[in-house]
Amino acid sequence: MSTRELTFVDAIREAMLEEMRRDPAVFLIGEDVGLADGVFKASAGLYAEFGAQRVWDTPISEEGFTGLGVGAALAGARPIVEILFGDFSALAMDAIVNQAAKLRYMTGGQARVPVTIRLTMGAGRSLAAQHSQSLQAWFAHIPGLKVVLPSTPYDAKGLLKTAIRDDNPVLFFEDKLMYAPVKGPVPEEEYLIPFGRADVKRSGRHVTVVATARMVHVALEAAEELAAQGVELEVVDPRTVTPLDRETIVSSVRKTKHLIAMDQGYHHCGVAAEIVASVAESAFDYLDAPPVRLTAPDVPVPFAPSLEGAITPSKAALLAAVQGML
Repeated sequence: MSTRELTFVDAIREAMLEEMRRDPAVFLIGEDVGLADGVFKASAGLYAEFGAQRVWDTPISEEGFTGLGVGAALAGARPIVEILFGDFSALAMDAIVNQAAKLRYMTGGQARVPVTIRLTMGAGRSLAAQHSQSLQAWFAHIPGLKVVLPSTPYDAKGLLKTAIRDDNPVLFFEDKLMYAPVKGPVPEEEYLIPFGRADVKRSGRHVTVVATARMVHVALEAAEELAAQGVELEVVDPRTVTPLDRETIVSSVRKTKHLIAMDQGYHHCGVAAEIVASVAESAFDYLDAPPVRLTAPDVPVPFAPSLEGAITPSKAALLAAVQGML
């Protein structure tokens, strides 16, 4: 299979482009996705090819255009809804949590809601408390929603194509800091990545690090540094939080006897907490040390770069956690 190098954002754009060409029911809706090619340029060129009937610029009204997307999905379309900052999904919670997540269940399967909601996550751009949160745990808590957190261009493209074809609502989180800097090989041929299948990004013997989104790259950097000291990290990327591939995570912990969960979400009731709980339920007797959660502390994201850096899970924090365990 031939490959070429794409950035994270170009992989997302290419997935939407291919799905819109393949299926006329797919359309994109959101703020500045059309004439401006998207604030982060994820929709560059789509308006030029498909026009205003399939790439819709909207007012600043997340509640309105997300509800429109859910309604269109119920009517047979396959909308991609872009919420520019994931923080403002709070304005669309009724459409997502009370409508999209429940209507297939409430109708006994007669209604389908094939809507993909793309939304950003993560700190690191000094955008302050209302534009920097990582809220994936909110939606992972709701039955009927699928939650995706890609970490590489390869994963981003394959998972987004799977999301668009899914008959259920999917929340697709994109870390803002990965759009341009993160690059990697992506096949030229079409491919899909199934939900609920974790990827072991690096094999190791001593500590399992389950990391999501940009934290995968932090974990891989730490693993490279520790390898020179004879310590092997196994880095597991769940790729989807709902469904969560507990089998791969537990299997890794049974091998390494140690677990660190890294996620940019908050500490209390977060994704990292769910990962630790899953291992405690299924592999408690294999653990040689208490599991560790590396997350954002339970405070709003600061604006000042120095403070923002201090609350973001880091390589230094991971190295210290590994040292404490071993």
